[in-house]
Amino acid sequence: MAETAELKEIARELRVDIVKMLNKSKSGHTGGSLSCIDILTTLYFSKMRLKYDDPKWPERDRFVLSKGHAAPALYVVLARLGYCCTEDLMTLRQVGSKLQGHPDCKSLAGVEVSTGSLGQGLSMANGIALAMRLDKMASRVYCLLGDGECQEGQVWEAAMTASHYKLDNLCAIVDNNGLQIDGAVKDVMGVEPLMEKWKAFGWNVISADGHDFESLLSAFSSAEEAKGKPTVVIAETVKGKGVSIFEGKVKYHGAPPSDEELILALKELGEVV
Repeated sequence: MAETAELKEIARELRVDIVKMLNKSKSGHTGGSLSCIDILTTLYFSKMRLKYDDPKWPERDRFVLSKGHAAPALYVVLARLGYCCTEDLMTLRQVGSKLQGHPDCKSLAGVEVSTGSLGQGLSMANGIALAMRLDKMASRVYCLLGDGECQEGQVWEAAMTASHYKLDNLCAIVDNNGLQIDGAVKDVMGVEPLMEKWKAFGWNVISADGHDFESLLSAFSSAEEAKGKPTVVIAETVKGKGVSIFEGKVKYHGAPPSDEELILALKELGEVV
């Protein structure tokens, strides 16, 4: 289990990988990948039960990336775990690559389900949680959603289902960065108050700073202790976090770094250019 200082360094290195691979592909989602990488770092390197040499270990915890467009964040994590080669990162979105624009569970070890159509991931996570309960497994399933994704009706159908079946082995996380492809979430279709809405659907609700590892670790530990209901962590994040030229700018929801922006990003992330 990594300590906070180590998690910070891992996340920095993963941000470097993200901007490099997106620049190489000339396509992909910069803002949402950077906003959620601290969450993924916390889960994969300090919280989830995994066997790095056995991605299909039956007793493993599962992760579902419902906001599938943030696939670069998942790919850099899986590469660090050894589920693919670091060289594969530079093939992002190429024809025949294992690393497509959205996660494909048939192409890459460590991807539990194929995602990309927004709103569907929590339903799949529900199914996994129910199956693990039937198999009497102690494993947990984590599902990461975007805040704009919470505009989808299926999210709330899944929220009702999880509450009805008391899926306390399920933890959803909302990457609450405030921006989506068409602008600010509050302007496109406001989803607040998120905490009150999830509570009304029967969930245990926890607020966390999505870029503070101690806050995230505390939230996930509290989620494990909640019994009789599922938990959602509302993670307050910044789109493009870690690189100031991307932070809080809707332009970079689906735009990769240019060559000039890559150099600036790498310098800010402490890399020798």
